[in-house]
Formats: sequence, C-alpha cells, structure tokens
Amino acid sequence: MSDLLEDDAPGNAPEFTVSEISGAVKRSIEAGFSHVRVRGEVGRLSRPRSGHIYLDLKDDRSVLASVIWKGVSARLATQPEEGMEVIATGRLTTFPGQSKYQLVIEDIRPAGMGALMAMLEKRRAALAAEGLFDEARKQKLPFLPEVIGVVTSPSGAVIRDILHRLRDRFPRKVLIWPVAVQGAKCAPEVAAAIRGFNAFPVGRLPRPDLLIVARGGGSLEDLWGFNEEAVVRAAAESSIPLISAVGHETDTTLIDYASDRRAPTPTAAAEMAVPVRLDLLNWVGDQGARATRAATQAVALRRQRLGDLARGLPRPEALLEAARQRLDYLGAGLDPALRALTREKRMRFEAQAARLAPALERGVASRRVVLGRADAGLSPARLGAAVRQRREVLDRLSARMSPDRLADRMGRDRQRFDELSARFARVAVQGVAQRQERLAALERLRQTLGYTETLKRGYAVVRAGASVLTTREAAQAHARLEVEFSDGTLGVMTEGGPARVKRGGGKDEPEQGSLF
Repeated sequence: MSDLLEDDAPGNAPEFTVSEISGAVKRSIEAGFSHVRVRGEVGRLSRPRSGHIYLDLKDDRSVLASVIWKGVSARLATQPEEGMEVIATGRLTTFPGQSKYQLVIEDIRPAGMGALMAMLEKRRAALAAEGLFDEARKQKLPFLPEVIGVVTSPSGAVIRDILHRLRDRFPRKVLIWPVAVQGAKCAPEVAAAIRGFNAFPVGRLPRPDLLIVARGGGSLEDLWGFNEEAVVRAAAESSIPLISAVGHETDTTLIDYASDRRAPTPTAAAEMAVPVRLDLLNWVGDQGARATRAATQAVALRRQRLGDLARGLPRPEALLEAARQRLDYLGAGLDPALRALTREKRMRFEAQAARLAPALERGVASRRVVLGRADAGLSPARLGAAVRQRREVLDRLSARMSPDRLADRMGRDRQRFDELSARFARVAVQGVAQRQERLAALERLRQTLGYTETLKRGYAVVRAGASVLTTREAAQAHARLEVEFSDGTLGVMTEGGPARVKRGGGKDEPEQGSLF
C-alpha cells in the first residue's frame, strides 16, 4: 500500500478513483484483521426480515458496527441481546457503499458467567413483568394421568430413569417427543414439542394429560436452551399441565418459573406425575373398611333408637279396642234402624198411593166422557168426506214419491237407525255395568255393616222371642233364651231344664245340664 501511495515526483501525486481507493483500503483491512476477537457491549440491535442481525459493539469510548449473516445466526448457541457483554470472533471488512468498516461476526459468546447471569436475570424480570410466572396461571396436576408426554432426548439416561420410575409406581402410557437438549437446536425443538403435544388432534394417538420436560445436569451453557424466551412462552401457553425437570436440584432455568410444577430431577418428576399403585390400593382398602364400620355402627344406632321409640308406643290392640267397640255398637243398631227406615218408607208410599187413587179414577172418567162425545159427533157423511179428503192428499203425496227416492230415504233411515241402535246398545251395556258395580258395592256395604259379620268375630246375639236382650237383668226375666252365633243358634233354659242346641237348618239336639 505504501508503494501505491508513494509520490513518483514531488508535486505530482497519482490519481485514484473512489472505487480504487475503497478497494485498496478493503484489502488492507481484511489482510491485517482477518481473524480478531472483540469484547464489548451489544448496542442498537436489529433483525430485519432477511434473517441477518445488525448490531453495534461498544465500550465507553468507541463503537464498532457488526453484522451476523443469516447462516451464522442460525448456528449460534447464544443469541445476542441489547446490553449484553459479549466476546465476538470474526473478521474486519469495509462497506464501500458508505465508507464504513465493520466486523463480520462468525461466533459470539457471553463474556464470562457474569454476563450470562446478568442476561438471564434481565430476561427473567422482563418475562415476569408480563405475568408469565404468576401463580394464578399455573394448573393443578392430574391425580392419575392416562397418558404422559415426555420431551427429552431419546438416547440419554433421563428417559430410562423416567420410564423405570413410572413402571415401579404406576404404569402409564408414555409418548416421547425426541428433541436436542443442548446446542442451537435445543430451544426451537423443545418449544415445538410443547406446542405439538398441545395441538394433538383426536386420532390414533391419545392427547397427553400431563407433560414432562426433562434433561440431565450440566453447565449453564449446556442448559441455556431452556432459558430461551421461545421455550418459556411455550411452557406458559401450554393448556396441558407441565412439569419441568431440567438439571439437578441446584440448577434453575426460566422454564422452571413458567411450568406448573418444578421437579429437582427427572426421577422426581416421574414421582410427581403418578401416585404409588400399592399405596392407592391400601388407601382404598382402608376407606372401604372405614365405610363398612361406619355403616354398621349407623345401622346399630338406628336399630337401638327404633327399639327405644317402639317401646314408647302403645299396643296396636289397645289402639283398636275403642274403635272396635264403637263399630260393634253401631253395627248392633244398624239392623233395627234399617227395618224402621223401611217401614217408614213403606207407610209413606202407601199414603201417597191412597191420595193418588181417587185422582186417577176422576181423570179416567173425564177422558171417557170426552171420548164419548167425540164418538157421538162422528156421522157416516162426515166420515166419508174426511176419508175422501185424506185419500186425495195421499194420492198427491204418492204421485210425488218415487221408488228410488223411497229406497234412498229408507237406506238413510236404516243407517241412522243402525247408528242409534249401536249407541243405545253401548249406553245400555255401560248402564248395566255401572248398576252392577253399584249393586255389588251396596252388597259389600250391606255385608260389612250387617251384624252377621260381627258374629264371625266372636260375638253373639241374645234373644227372648222377637226381642233382643242387651243386659243381664233383661235376660234373667225370661225362662228361655235363644243365642245366635255365626254358625247357628242355641236354645238356653234359665233354670234346671235341658238346654237345646239348634243347628242351622237342622233339628234341635238336647244337651245335658243348664248353662245358668
């Protein structure tokens, strides 16, 4: 370059075009700074739709424009963020279009653990401010999930530990979504797996009831994929309850804050997912035994209470005695009352008949007089004229009447007659059935209220002739009594004469001795 700029003659410098001088500067800078490592703070970061990343590296005195091409950006383990202190590795070059030099970054890493932790804390605070870590968003884990989805590496010891622990505690169906658990592919694959499980359609594969995102222990850089914003948002948006089991108990990642439950290890996540089957069986047995004891005690207490209440109740016979006695009393007075009522109705009927007979005779006599007068007023001439007049009327009517019209009218009249006959038959059958039911009901009432039913319950009727005796004093006043039972009558002498039993419809049979 020194030869290029050297003066060939004093006062006569060579001329260069802008492109020539820009190309010379570009070659000089790229030759001298083809591989450099620059430490600085990320400022003014932009990500256009092309996929490239444009950013500034700065310190307290200078700013260096930098660019990360799309292909390199996809391979970065850590994506740069504004305010992050980094160490960038790349080469210096120029951008002739603006006479600027810039650093083409091929790799970028946080400048030590302090930078990573600072970026992690900044990201955690930003996501927490959005409410992604709120306890109100967290879901309750299902008590016994049917299907468990596991997001982890299929070849590590983590999945074997989870499957072994689930098999020991309570075997369940497990769906494994294989992902990379570190490196540049970790974050997008884990986020896609969580969203994929949530988007499971109804089909041959069942939708999981619980998700486990698991990985073994490692350094902060190894676990960095689980601190990425895409993974945290996918975990917070999951409609399926999610357990995070990333690293060991001392390792904490941002997915632990967004998940519904954090497990210190993958094995502990399997223990949180399902209960112990034997413990459940023992608990169910204990609950069944407790329920049986409680039911037995409740039945015993109620049986004792029922017995105590039953002892305080009166005897059923005592409750019915007064009603039975009242029924017997009313039944004994029913037969005489019916007879008296019948006599009263008969006498009233006879009195009415006696009053109607003269009126009927007078009516018949008056009608006979009217008929006699009408017969006397009829003469042969008047009868002949009336007959001729009626015959003329009949002739006119017969001329107006034809056989077809008569047949049609007779058919209609016969149809009407048949309908009336059918209706009458139905009404007659219904009336007979109703009266038969009424008669049967009255017969049952008569048998129920009659004194013969009372005799069947152990009672008897004592008579002296046609009189019914109801007191002992009345019975002592007669020498011969007749006692009626349900199966016959018994003749009784009040003194030493023989007593005779009169069977129903049979002869009297003597018995020895007296009943008094």
